[in-house]
Formats: sequence, C-alpha cells, structure tokens
Amino acid sequence: MTAGAGNLLERMAVAGRARVEAARAREPLAALRARAVDRPAPPALTLDPRGFDLIAEVKLRSPSAGRLAEDTLDPAAQAVGYATAGAAAVSVLTEPLEFGGSLEHLAAVAEALAPIGVPAMRKDFLVDVYQIWEARAVGAGGVLVILAMLDNRAVVELVQAAAEAGLFVLLEAFDGAELERAAALLSRLAEAEVLLGLNCRDLRSLAVDRQRFESLRGGFAPGWPSVAESGLASAADAAWVSGLGYDLALVGASLMRAPAPGALLAEMLVAGRAV
Repeated sequence: MTAGAGNLLERMAVAGRARVEAARAREPLAALRARAVDRPAPPALTLDPRGFDLIAEVKLRSPSAGRLAEDTLDPAAQAVGYATAGAAAVSVLTEPLEFGGSLEHLAAVAEALAPIGVPAMRKDFLVDVYQIWEARAVGAGGVLVILAMLDNRAVVELVQAAAEAGLFVLLEAFDGAELERAAALLSRLAEAEVLLGLNCRDLRSLAVDRQRFESLRGGFAPGWPSVAESGLASAADAAWVSGLGYDLALVGASLMRAPAPGALLAEMLVAGRAV
C-alpha cells in the first residue's frame, strides 16, 4: 500500500489477504486458473458509438451510505434491469465485511448477464493475482484495481493477469499523483484493456469532492477511456461529467436507492449522450 493510505483501505488490504490465503488453502492457484480458463469467455466490454456509457453497480451496503438494499435483494435481477436499460457493464461488490458482497453475487450476475452480452465486473479491494482468477472462474468480464492500495509492481502484475484472463480493468485513481502514476504504468501495459477512473470519494476519509472531476480532468493519460466514479445521482450529473469529457460514469448508491433504477439509468444515458 502506498504511504498515507489508511483506515478503510488498510482494513480491506488486511482482510483481502486473509481471504486469499484461506481460498488458496482450499484450491491452489494452478487449479483455480485451470478451472477459470475452462469456462466460456465472458462477454466483452462494448462502448456505445453514441458516446458516454454507464457502469451500474450492485451492492447491499457501504461504509459511507449504510444499507442500500435488503439481504433479500436478487443481485441477478437488479443487474438484468441495469443491462436492459443500457448499462455497458455491471459492477458487483464482492467484499463481505463492509459491503455485504460475495463471489456468489458475482457468479449469479455474470450468469444472468451472459445471454445479454453485458460483462460483470468484480469490485473489491484486490491485492493478489489469485483474486483475478477467482473473478474469471465465476464468469466476470472485468475487475477493479485501486492504485492507492498497491505499489507499481503489484498494479502491473494484477493488470497483466487480467489481460491474460481476458478481463478488462478499471484502474482507479484518487488524486493527481495517482493519475500520473497511472499514465506511467499504462505506457507499459499496451496489451491490456484498461478504463482509467477517478473516484471523487476519498476512501481514506470517505469524503466526496465532486469538483475533482473538473480540476483533475486534464491529468488523464490520453488514449484510455475515462470514468467518473462516485457522487453522481441524476441526469444532470451525467450531463455534467460527459461535458467535462468523461467517457463513462460508475453509478452505485443512487441506482440502488432508486424506486425505478432502470428508468434513472436510461435518463442518465440520454443526458450524457446529449452533450
């Protein structure tokens, strides 16, 4: 983990390593990888030629927002609603302690989305290549990699493993320094399919600063699709970040809380593409 990262990220790194070691004891990496590559390839991430896309999120709770859905929520049904409304991908929380997620949720979503041709993305605090192959083994088409948790070597290892597994990566930055790191690293990862994201929620303090979308937009490495993450809840928000030049937005809590999440998602897409 990089210097200064703490609180939630530190807890998640420790817990993630413990989960990896427990899983590795049950199934070695070689066996997991063999099982993963034996599965059909997941749907590819396809961005709409009209411009601006959404990654919609399935999560039961979060440290910042609290409970977002009852435990009886059907993740697969929620995801199908997103995909039918036009989501380019569906992000699924698999972290169990703070977010109430699981690999079972990811597996159910990936299975439901496969006939529709929309990939599921594993959203978790990944610290080990083993977790990339876990995602592939349950049918995911993408993974989140958080720069603040990892040194450069670990980032490269995770992104290269994702490329080997045929998964896209959402590489997440929080500030200008991390965007600079991302630019340097991406110059060595030309073979990977990477979306470069900026999260306006600082996972160390959980504070949201949406103005970072504007002030840091110029720090993105050219040539990689850009993603605005967190703090977006309306069609006006989608139009705003699209107008700033973002290619996608990741939307979670607002969709989980919406009485009609598919309708909200469709409205955000229309607004983002009208800019």
